[in-house]
Amino acid sequence: MSRYPSRRSRFSVASVLSKSRQYNLSVRPQKIILFYEFTPLDDPDAIRLWQRTLCEKLSLKGRILISHHGINGTLGGDIDDLRRYVAATKEFAGFRMIDFKWSEGSADDFPRLRVRVRDEVVSFGATDELTVDHRGVVGGGDRLSPQEIHELVERRGDDVVFFDARNAFEAEIGRFKDAVIPRVRATRDFATVLDSGCYDHLKHKAVVTYCTGGVRCEVLSALMIRRGFQEVYQLDGGIVRYGEAFGDDGLWEGSLYLFDARMHHEFSDHSKVLGACERCAAPTSQYHNCANLACRKLILLCRVCEMDNVSTNCAPHHLVDFEIDIDGDDVDVKSA
Repeated sequence: MSRYPSRRSRFSVASVLSKSRQYNLSVRPQKIILFYEFTPLDDPDAIRLWQRTLCEKLSLKGRILISHHGINGTLGGDIDDLRRYVAATKEFAGFRMIDFKWSEGSADDFPRLRVRVRDEVVSFGATDELTVDHRGVVGGGDRLSPQEIHELVERRGDDVVFFDARNAFEAEIGRFKDAVIPRVRATRDFATVLDSGCYDHLKHKAVVTYCTGGVRCEVLSALMIRRGFQEVYQLDGGIVRYGEAFGDDGLWEGSLYLFDARMHHEFSDHSKVLGACERCAAPTSQYHNCANLACRKLILLCRVCEMDNVSTNCAPHHLVDFEIDIDGDDVDVKSA
């Protein structure tokens, strides 16, 4: 293993952060970066110490997950400091090829800095199935660029199936047209859903997996291939890169859910609003925590109903609906 670089180199919380954020773009412009890399790491704890020290030195906030399989993170801060972070991180041989995705935002979109070691950088509960070498996940689906995705659809038509690798609630506000949306509560449920056989009818289709930035597709596509899916692809760079290429003028519809105080992102000024307020059914893309402190489930509320989100008597379906999965592409915004 190469030596490490030198030292030179839900949603009341979200509402508070949103109201208190101060970008001061004219003085210290800020951004957010999203990144991951699958590569063997012999000493994740050493990587954690190095990454925490680096981020603290640069006053960055966000979340980084590290495992023997690689790294997965989202950070916000001053643009110059983020550039220094990128340069320093790429000094490590295993991280030299990381694709850093830049977006609007700031350090104030995150409550704190968290750098942790986990068994997986994205929690599928499949450590025994996942093999990683210096080229990434072994046995994953072929990567296709946004343009190549369009070419595949043009050639194959209805034989192409988009398969959402995110939590089901994320797809309520944005998804690819006619995509398959597994009703999973968290990423770790995917293996069980696949093993149930409910998607066996897709095993002879051209399946395109997609997620926010690409990390979940890397693992899910490998799990699908191991279970007999014969033609599996992954959208290279995820929805983020697709949105940069085609905005809302391609196959994507709606908003991209984000696990930070921004909550969601639109790729143009003519994005469709797919979500519906759970109380009045008005169009909305804005999630909030249920006001019942014993519940705190994420619910879609319009601007009018948001003002009345004070009842401790929440809807019965909150008891059976979805959990937040904080080990996906993005950063958790909860306070604990």
